[in-house]
Amino acid sequence: LYVQTKKGAEKKRPCAMLEKIPRAKYPDLTEEEEDISIPLQTLCQAIFDSIIVHMMNTVSPDGEWQHLKQELFERLVRTKTQRCVEILSKSYASFDVVFLQEVSLNFVTTLRKSDFARDRTIVVPDKMDSKRDQNSVIVFRNGIFEPGTATEITDSVMAFLRKGDEPSKVGDGDVLGLEVKDSQGNDFMLVSYHGDSNGLGTVPAMKAVTSWWTECAPEHRVIIGLDANVSKCPKPGHLDIATFVEAYRQSGLSSCAGNDPAELGRTAVTTFNCRTYLQTQLNKAVKSNERYDKGDRNPKDLILFRESQYDTLQWLKDNTGQCTFNPDIPFPTLRFPSDHGIVAALLRDR
Repeated sequence: LYVQTKKGAEKKRPCAMLEKIPRAKYPDLTEEEEDISIPLQTLCQAIFDSIIVHMMNTVSPDGEWQHLKQELFERLVRTKTQRCVEILSKSYASFDVVFLQEVSLNFVTTLRKSDFARDRTIVVPDKMDSKRDQNSVIVFRNGIFEPGTATEITDSVMAFLRKGDEPSKVGDGDVLGLEVKDSQGNDFMLVSYHGDSNGLGTVPAMKAVTSWWTECAPEHRVIIGLDANVSKCPKPGHLDIATFVEAYRQSGLSSCAGNDPAELGRTAVTTFNCRTYLQTQLNKAVKSNERYDKGDRNPKDLILFRESQYDTLQWLKDNTGQCTFNPDIPFPTLRFPSDHGIVAALLRDR
């Protein structure tokens, strides 16, 4: 396979892309299990694939399942990047700033070659995550902002994060902080952030962002686009929306969708994911008739800004690629290949 890396496209065998499962991350592993984790992964994948093929051949002996799988692969994997760029180009061409999360190097390469990037600057972190290949990115319109004034401040923000009491759950590529001037000479702090799966790193990261502007640039205008990975309801080991709202409000921030946790839990839901029994991690599988109760339906994605600086004139969320949101459709879909919805807002100076 040709894999996009910092050095360009590299040819790799799929088996060489497997990595050891470290005891440091999974303490329940023994040293022996860590040592054999690569061949063990290979064996488990082979067993899982054999079971899936047997099941599919049993329920679809005419082979129709292979055509369905091929279409899913075509839409959700092979042409996913092109479709995402198409959505940006057709539905969001009028927006001045775009915050992206979990972005691959291949996506950045494709985006830079697109019409969408013709009058825009695309900023990626200096310290990109090449292993997970998931990075936060900021795109801004030239003319509205001055490209020559853009300076990455991620390391400076992360320095505040490291001063915290708890171990950081924020890795390379999760945060991108940017200092830039607009065409009127106003100074901005733009931040794109991707939270860990349970959202436990989100509040410390937002506190670090707040500390940066408070101590380094108190007059900067601040806008943050983030996948906070919060849940509607409190549950052990997860960040819930009420706790998150309380934390960002204490920092002087407001959200484009309002600041009432209950209302956000109803109107700002941006995910509707339901794993099937044909995917790995069967413990996360959801039956079709239980999708509303057990599916991942949470207000994970928001745009935050300093409350003293902006009001929201209008905001929307989108899981169709056409600036509309259908609450009854689990996604990704064949036309919308992301598992997180888009959030867009029109802000007005105070």
